[in-house]
Amino acid sequence: MKTWIFSFLFFSALNIFSQQGEKKYMWNERPVLTWDDFKASPDPESPFAANTNSGISFTWNYSTSKGQPELIHQVFSNFYPQYSWVKSSEKDAYLLAHEQAHFDISEIYARKLRKALQEYEIGRNIRRDLNGIYQKMEKQRDVMQRKFDKETDHSENTEAEMKWRKFITTELERLEAYSK
Repeated sequence: MKTWIFSFLFFSALNIFSQQGEKKYMWNERPVLTWDDFKASPDPESPFAANTNSGISFTWNYSTSKGQPELIHQVFSNFYPQYSWVKSSEKDAYLLAHEQAHFDISEIYARKLRKALQEYEIGRNIRRDLNGIYQKMEKQRDVMQRKFDKETDHSENTEAEMKWRKFITTELERLEAYSK
């Protein structure tokens, strides 16, 4: 049996970590954040009140042991408490909901990645193909995270914030079939 295992990990656009054993919460196991989950020391130079470090990752295994190519994969949406922080004077429910939305956006793209991998037809360049699918989803996730912060002015624009929260909820519901 010929098997390849390959993992891609992404931890927010600003922080890439390769150490094993990093504490993380997976969205499907712990979808609701609390301020106690934000373990990092706040960045005193940052103009922002909080920072959520989340991202998507996946593993895959390819086998021909059954005579047909078979792709087995797992996709995760992760929150990294050691790299997420909040300034103690800013801990309120409204801001927490904004930070939760960042984690939820990562879950949207985990679901989109699951969908894309389920629809993938195994080709000759599986490693390149899967890397391309992942990179496309990751780029889109990053664009959405940035757009969310820009349009909400990092949670300062309440009207835009409420529109985004509704959009995020709708997208999670629309992609419910790909939640696991």
